[in-house]
Amino acid sequence: MRYYPMFVSLEDRACLVVGAGQVGLRKIQSLADCGASRLVVIDRREPNQALLELAMRPGVSLEQRDFQESDLEGVFLVIAATSDASLNLRIGALCRERGILCNMVDAPDQGSFIVPSSVTRGDLSIAISTSGQSPALTKRIRKDLQDRFGEEYARFLQLMSRLRPSVLALGQETEANSALFRRLVGSKLLEAFRLGDVSLAQVELSVHLPPELHHLIPELLDGLA
Repeated sequence: MRYYPMFVSLEDRACLVVGAGQVGLRKIQSLADCGASRLVVIDRREPNQALLELAMRPGVSLEQRDFQESDLEGVFLVIAATSDASLNLRIGALCRERGILCNMVDAPDQGSFIVPSSVTRGDLSIAISTSGQSPALTKRIRKDLQDRFGEEYARFLQLMSRLRPSVLALGQETEANSALFRRLVGSKLLEAFRLGDVSLAQVELSVHLPPELHHLIPELLDGLA
């Protein structure tokens, strides 16, 4: 099966994870990091310290009990991560009946979506999938991408999040703004962030930004280089 690549917003969405073992913990962490507004975790076992710490995060609740069909009410996305294959299959079937997205960690082809391997640098997310055909290749590609894309990309995107509102506030035409953003991407800013070279970053912004924004340069670069 070839999967449709998609990044999903979890804002104002309820998510459910059934099973909080080693794999389940990673799923819980990821869902919490991506801003699920309500995240319910169900597991019969005594929670370990890592799970207890996750349960302290806003919107995350831990329930030490068996899964019930009623747990699916109002849920947008489900992770079936128990050690009981038959229970995971049952959860997957119930989700299909209700049109709920479901990832089954022990039988991904039986669910409605898979969670790809990914490389994250701040707001940059790069997802990798071989549609389950070669996890080893997925791991190799992930390592290559980790080596290729460093923290300078996170810093660059943080700069853009600070800069974009000020650029748009100038009221220029869309084409002019797009050209400016392309120039910044092609500039030496990434190199400056990689090297931690504040002077180079200042020069690049002075060259490419409209004069009206030059006074913002110290603020834009604060803590980035």
